[in-house]
Amino acid sequence: MATAESLSGRGHEILEIGTHWRQLVQNWVTRRNYHTATDTVSVSMQFDLEETGRMVTVRFMTTKRLLVAFATDGHYLRRDQLAVAAAASNAWNTEQLNPMLSVWDVRGPRPCLAGVCDLPLTCRMTQTDFDALASDWVERARQMFTRCHQVFEL
Repeated sequence: MATAESLSGRGHEILEIGTHWRQLVQNWVTRRNYHTATDTVSVSMQFDLEETGRMVTVRFMTTKRLLVAFATDGHYLRRDQLAVAAAASNAWNTEQLNPMLSVWDVRGPRPCLAGVCDLPLTCRMTQTDFDALASDWVERARQMFTRCHQVFEL
């Protein structure tokens, strides 16, 4: 079985997410030329959702145990859209067999659709594996928000 030391010489160093999440995210976004912003608790990136004329923001941050990628298209829902948004979330999550989409801040002044993906901070992976996973999350967010806009008119 290969160890982190034996793989690191070949550019495939195995990194713990909890310690290296910023480095992994920053390396990934830099290679893809996404617009990014960082602060003390997060790294955010944006991409155009050409099909809808909106921008999707994905904010990477940590909780006590998880690396979380929170995605939103910046569109706030009206009260009369909440039931449709909940149905869209339920349909997406059921079809994908991987719950990701929800209606956030339902009781707040500005509810929105949001996608959430996460990894345990104790997880270990190479930069290549992280890149593939993060790219998959972004592609699913692209499909999810496009569908919500086109099919559910959200």
